Formats: sequence, C-alpha cells, structure tokens
Amino acid sequence: MAKAVQKITLSASRDIPFNKLVLSNFNVRRLKAGVSIEDLAEDIARRGLLQSLNVRPVLDAEGAETGTFEIPAGGRRYRALERLMKQKRLSRTAPIPCIVRDRAVEVSAEEDSLAENVQRVALHPLDQFRAFKTLSDQGAGEEEIAARFFVAPAVVRQRLRLASVSEKLLGIYAEDGMTLEQLMAFTVTTDHARQEQVWEALQQSYDKEPYFIRRQLTESAVRASDRRARFVGLDVYEAAGGVVLRDLFEDDAGGWLQDVALLDRLATDKLAAEAEKIAGEGWKWIEVAVDFRYGHAHHLRRLDGVEVVLTLDEQATFDALTAEQAKLESEYEGADELPDEVDARLGEIEEALAGFESRPVRYAPAEIARAGVFVSIDVDGRLGVDRGYVRPEDELPVSVADHNTENEPRAAEGGEPDAPPPRAVITIGGQQQENDDSEDDAIKPLPERLLGELTAHRTLALRDAVANNPHVALTALLHKLCLDTFQHSAPVACLEASVRHVLFPVQAADLKDGPSAAAVAERHEAWQAELPKNDEALWVWLAALDDSRRAALLAHCVSFGVNALYEKGDRYGGPGVSAHGVQQRIAQADRLARAVGLDMVEAGWRPTVDNYLGRVTKPRILEAVREAKGDQAAQLIDHLKKTEMAKEAERLLDGTGWLPEPLRLADGVDVSDTPTEPAEELPAFLADGDGDAATDESESAAIAAE
Repeated sequence: MAKAVQKITLSASRDIPFNKLVLSNFNVRRLKAGVSIEDLAEDIARRGLLQSLNVRPVLDAEGAETGTFEIPAGGRRYRALERLMKQKRLSRTAPIPCIVRDRAVEVSAEEDSLAENVQRVALHPLDQFRAFKTLSDQGAGEEEIAARFFVAPAVVRQRLRLASVSEKLLGIYAEDGMTLEQLMAFTVTTDHARQEQVWEALQQSYDKEPYFIRRQLTESAVRASDRRARFVGLDVYEAAGGVVLRDLFEDDAGGWLQDVALLDRLATDKLAAEAEKIAGEGWKWIEVAVDFRYGHAHHLRRLDGVEVVLTLDEQATFDALTAEQAKLESEYEGADELPDEVDARLGEIEEALAGFESRPVRYAPAEIARAGVFVSIDVDGRLGVDRGYVRPEDELPVSVADHNTENEPRAAEGGEPDAPPPRAVITIGGQQQENDDSEDDAIKPLPERLLGELTAHRTLALRDAVANNPHVALTALLHKLCLDTFQHSAPVACLEASVRHVLFPVQAADLKDGPSAAAVAERHEAWQAELPKNDEALWVWLAALDDSRRAALLAHCVSFGVNALYEKGDRYGGPGVSAHGVQQRIAQADRLARAVGLDMVEAGWRPTVDNYLGRVTKPRILEAVREAKGDQAAQLIDHLKKTEMAKEAERLLDGTGWLPEPLRLADGVDVSDTPTEPAEELPAFLADGDGDAATDESESAAIAAE
C-alpha cells in the first residue's frame, strides 16, 4: 500500500502594528552589507514593503503570548521602517505585513534567519542589464533610474550599454561562454555585426583578453587624441554625423572616431578654408596637407622675414604676464603639488606668452609674390602655417634681381606694376584644388579609391559567375596548379593547393546589397548546411557526390579565391603587390570575365551619383553621357554645376547599360558605337533660360523628383 504524502502547512500571514514589533537576538546578520538602511528606507517609501517580515510571538514566563512579536528574519527591513517612523513618514501603529511562525515548530529562529539570507539568489547581471533597459524603453531617464535604485548615473549608462550588445553575444555570456570583462569590451561599438565578427575571429585566436577585443573593434577608427580629431573638434565631427566610439568602463582618452573618411574630409575642408584666407596675403602657391613628410622643404630657399615689433600695449601685457609667471613660480617653488587654480593660471600665462613668441613675420611684397606657404596640422592639433619658401624655378634671374630692391615689387611680365597679383595656386594632398566653374576639359584618371570600389563590385560578380560555370572554375584551378607545379612552387605537404578568401579593403556602401552578394551568400549557406562537420564524414560525403554536384561545389570554392581588385602597386619592392603584379591580376581577371561572359549590367550595377558620377570630374561625366546618349545629350548638361550635372547624368544614363572602363570587358563593345536615342530636353529648373528647354511646371516637378 502506497504511503500517503504528508502535506505541509505554511505559516499564517497577518498585519501587526509596528509598535508591537521588536528585533530578535536570534538574527544571524551581524555585519553591515548590501544596500544601506537609508537607501532601503527610501525604497520602501517609494515602492512599499515588497517582502513580509518573519516574526515569532514573544511569550511571558508562563508561556503565554504577550502581544509583542520578535523579528529573527527581516531586521534590516525593520530598521528601515523604524527610520521612516522617526521621520514622521510612518505611523507608530501602521500595520506591517508579517508571517507569524508557530513556537511549536522544530525549526529554530536562528535557522529561519540563516535560511532567508543563504537561500536568496542574486539576479544574474544580464537580468539587471535587461531590466534597466526595459525601464529606459518605458521612458525613464538615466538620472531617474539611478535615483530609483540609489546608484550613480554612470552605472546606469554602463548597464544600458551592456544590454545593447548583440543578442547573440548576450546569449553566450548568459551561458558562461564569455566573461563579464569580455562583454564590457564589446560595448566599445554598437555595430552588432562587427561585434559578432570579432567574437568569431577570437575563436581561432589564443588571445581573448578584453584589451585585444577593444583593439580589434577600434582598429579602423581614429583616436580622439589624433591631430585631425583635435583640429576639427569632436563637436563639429558629431554635428556632421560622425560616430564616436566610447568605452564606459575604462579611460578611453576621448574615445575613437569611427568615420575616418568624414574626419579626413572635415580636416581637409577646414585646412582649405584656412588656405583661402592665407591666399589673400598674395602668396604664389600654397600646399595643404594634414602632415608633410620629413625634409619636404629642404630643396627650397627660406625667406628672411622681419618679425613684427610689439606695440606698446602688447609689450605692457607681455611684461605683466612675465612678472606674474615669475611671482607664482617663486611662491610655489618648494611645493610638492600646485593648487588647481594656480596650475590653471600658469597654463593660461604660458599659452598667452607662446602667442607673443609666435607673432607674425613681415616679408617684402616682391618676395611674397614668388614664394609659397605650407599649411598643415601640428602635433598638438593646431593649425600649422609655415610661410616664406621659394622654389628653384621661381627664383629671379640674376640680371633682374640686381635691379630690384628688396622692398620693390616686380611688375608682372606684360603688365603694370600696380596690377593685382595672380591668385595663389592651392594644392591639397598633392592635388591642385579644382575650380568647378573653370574645370579643365582633360579626362583625368579615376581616383584610386573609386577604382578599388568599382573592381570590388566586379570581383563579387565574377565570383558568382565562376561559381555558376564549373568548367571555367576547373580550368582556372588547373591553371593555378600547373603554374605551381611546373614553375616556382615547392610543396611541403602532399597537396598545398588552396583558395584564400580575398576580402575587400575598399568597398562601396551598397556592395553587400547587390544581387551578386545575395547570390553568393545564398549559395554558400546552402552548401554549408549540407556539409558534414566531421573531417572523416566530410571525406565520405564528398566521395559519394555525383560528378555534377562535385563540379558545382568545386566551382563555388574556387570562386572565393577570385581577386579582380585594383590596388596601388608598390614600386619600391616592398612586401605589397607590385605594380606589374596588379596589371597581371587585372589582365587575368579580364580573361576570366570573358570566359564566363560576365556582364556587369546584368549583375546589377548602375551608374549613380554615389557610386560613380559624384566621384569623378565633369569631363568624365560628359564623356559617360556622350558614350551612352550621344553628343546632343552631353551638350544639354555641359553648362551645369558639377552637383546638378551628376544628378542629371544619372537620369540620362538610367537603362542605357553604360559602364565605366574598369567594369567593361577588355574586348567589350563600346556603347558609344550603338545607335543613340534622340536627345532629351532638360527640365526647366536645370536649363539656362526660358527658351526651348522650358517645360510645364508639373513635368518639371516630376523630373525633379526622379
């Protein structure tokens, strides 16, 4: 016969007036720990008592109840209630929820007190992070959350940042797959994809320390202490849409600026603006760069200028600052540490005196007209202006120099002595500053970064095409193996043929969204789902494949080694690829593209303002329209500013199948040879006047919205 299970009986719960409760000597807590009594009292005042007190009746000598109850478990809550009562915020007779233990039970009061504290399990840190995030999502601010839980606002910000890490990584942390210190390191960036990418890479590395994680996440960013960042200013960078990566758990010296391209543009724009101001001084040329190489002016002659003399007021200020500096330094000569206000004042004086020491130098007007200036950023992030350098080709002939005094300006050839000097030629980063309205008609080479982005599109499309053509893939692999076997390869294992996954160091923002990227990713995931994970099982599985599927898998694997990227070749024998090597790579890529019949138009590439037209000169824009639509179409837009020209060219080129040179087959048909359509008229808002190009307002609006 089955034994009956004995039912347990829980102690009754009842409300007891506060003045009928007393602390018990059986409470095992003796040391202070956790939230303070003051903070607990404030929490009870806000939220009420969330947990009842555990009490036992106090008996007299005869064993009868006295109406008073002692508290073996819940002493801190009692003290918090007592504090509220003393502050007149709680009545002495306020009913307090209590669980009354029967004196007859075998469990002692000490055991109750111990069990209440030992059996309690603290929240997992991740639960805390997510709870704080829930409160934030409900509209509570950081200051408000901090006040509710008696922590500093910085703690709230840290926990919210931890909760914002990739859910995949949070799941790994929840399963003890990573430490809290590692999770904290991942908060440097909010890019979940990058976080997961770094974590996957760490699985192949022996170094998983938090500092290494931070370094990986910020390897493509720029420190806030960088001269460019200090010159531009974090407020200007962020106002322009730049993102600053911050480490809330360690000193990050201002963080990291993630958008390096934006920072470079802002720094260059600010330097260019300063150069325009300096150009008004009459210099012949101005070179602008973030930093110049060592010895950049060794071949130039430096002008001997005359330092501008201080005015009486400036001299008086200089003397007063010098005296004040000497007095302060004398007063605190033996001090171990300067007071903050004194240290700050000495810093202000030193900066002011440095301004006097770097006062401008005056040059003769005739010398300014043939000399130039270097404009850069100094090591402290301030504007660096180095004036007065003469190039050898700008030196005066000896006969002319003998007849010109130092301060007498020389008349320009064929002009009057009083004629205004020509505008200074400003060179930024080694390239002469372009004037949009007077742009040279010459077709200039495409920028190297644009070449890299275009060839990244072509490489991805070529991979997809090779993967779909097993015959070409096998031919390419055999070609590689034959070169290795019969020419220069010296294998050290039974077979060292391999495919190295080529990454794209330079890529456009839309590369991952194209049809080629989607096709490659879909095919890769399909094969990966089929492949066994065990090495022995993989061999058996491959051996059982039929020839068609084996060839398809081979083509897919070979395609990941396709590299049709343009990159700047190393002309000096360095470790990088040589210029000849780049040429050979592009030539082989052309051959491969012809073999698979690659068509970048079918692969989804279209010329837009962002990916091409806004990145090249006006002559190249006109050349593209002329090739695709004919001379008449090009003439319709040749009077426009570059920005409007690029937008209108995108509309004209849409659907024409036009491609820039890097994306065409080497022996492809030139679209300029194809019959052109009748030239379109420009919308009225882009035309020069109100003549034939004018259209109805509704038609103009429709075209403008395209």
